[in-house]
Amino acid sequence: MIPDSEVRLTQMTKTAGCAAKIGPGTLAGILEHLPKFHDPSLLVGIETSDDGAIYKVSEELALIQTLDFFTPVVDDPYTFGQIAAANALSDIYAMGGEPKVALNIVAWPNCLNPAILGRILEGGASKVLEAGAVLAGGHSIQDDEPKYGLSVTGFVHPDKVFKNCEARPGDILILTKPLGTGIINTAVKADLASQEAKEEVIKVMTSLNRKAKQVIERYDVHSCTDVTGFGLAGHAVEMAEGSGVTLVISVKDLPVQKEAFELARMGLVPEGAYKNRTYTSDHVDYEDTEECMIDIFCDPQTSGGLLISVSRKDGEQIMKDFAQADMETTCRIIGEVTKKQEKSVKLRNHL
Repeated sequence: MIPDSEVRLTQMTKTAGCAAKIGPGTLAGILEHLPKFHDPSLLVGIETSDDGAIYKVSEELALIQTLDFFTPVVDDPYTFGQIAAANALSDIYAMGGEPKVALNIVAWPNCLNPAILGRILEGGASKVLEAGAVLAGGHSIQDDEPKYGLSVTGFVHPDKVFKNCEARPGDILILTKPLGTGIINTAVKADLASQEAKEEVIKVMTSLNRKAKQVIERYDVHSCTDVTGFGLAGHAVEMAEGSGVTLVISVKDLPVQKEAFELARMGLVPEGAYKNRTYTSDHVDYEDTEECMIDIFCDPQTSGGLLISVSRKDGEQIMKDFAQADMETTCRIIGEVTKKQEKSVKLRNHL
């Protein structure tokens, strides 16, 4: 057994957090061969690559089902548990629901002290408790790399579901967390990130999207998704293609975490960012955007923010409500929705 003092969870894995996801291109090729399931009560399935599945139970109630797990993004076990849980819970918020029941998903090496796993589970439980849900068991297996996450069930009214495929021309786009977690975590793993950058990325990753969801559910949300492993590039393309529109995103308005620009210029970019760029390249017009900004746009996010499409009037009021809600992270209007053009996502240095 490895002595606890020598354990660095991030050094036991090849990739970290949502950067460990199978690339979007590979995943799309796999999923296209699956059989199609048809049920009139299945309101949201895999067709639009949405954040979870939604099944209508009654005229007043629909069930949201999701699961998410990954390898460590930080060395502290408790913090890793918090991040993984916040990331999994986010899918429920991104679809307009409230999480109710969570189950642990664990893969654990025999060479590590089980007490470390206990701290991971405590961290995850703290976020489930903060979300107002209950933790009711789980499943574990032995593995060479540590992994943790949750399967989460939530509830939503069938008429109040947020989908990722109904953005409308004339809408504005809002992002509720700054970008750069994949880049910062890569730098942390290489001992090249400052303490200030480490603290900010942990704050971003451990913050629930609960407050943002509680604000926007009071408005007519046309489209919503959380930004995770496919980066803002991948999730923006999914929203644009699913909605049949073009998203025009202002580079200067994108919120970015401290040091992400400098670290990207140094080449501290996770492999997942390059996979995301390759997959989305035919759908994105980058114009003359700086290379490091493209890296940030494609950077795989772990427990990222919500990307929201709403009318301009509602969006402006939402931003005022965010200011009053004491949000833990930076929220910004980052662009607008237009009619379908040659490219489904366009980066602009000037809007």
